[in-house]
Amino acid sequence: MNNTNEIQDASVIDSFAAFYPFYLNEHSNRTCRRLHFVGSSLSLVCLAMLAITGKPQYFLYGLLCGYGCAWVGHFVFEKNKPASFKRPLYSFMGDWVMYKDMWTGKIKF
Repeated sequence: MNNTNEIQDASVIDSFAAFYPFYLNEHSNRTCRRLHFVGSSLSLVCLAMLAITGKPQYFLYGLLCGYGCAWVGHFVFEKNKPASFKRPLYSFMGDWVMYKDMWTGKIKF
C-alpha cells in the first residue's frame, strides 16, 4: 500500500506518514491547494484576532475561513470529497504540513 494510487479509502491508513502522500494526491489541483493556503492564512489571522481581542467569535471565523476555502477547492476544483470527512485529525495535520511545504517551496503554490 505504499503507492498512493492504490489507496482508495483514507480510513484504512494507520499512520500520518502513510496518510500524507494520500493527502497530497487528493490535492493535485493547484487551485485547490491555493484555496487551502488562503484559508489557512485567514485562519491564522482569525487566531491572532482571537488572541488580541479575546472575542470567541474569531475562533468560529477561523473555522469558516479554513474549511470554507478548502471545501470550495475540493468540491469545485478538485472534484473530490475532503479527507477530513473520514480522517479529521490526519487531514488537519496534513493541512498544516502542506501549508509549511508551500511556504518553503517543497510544494508548488
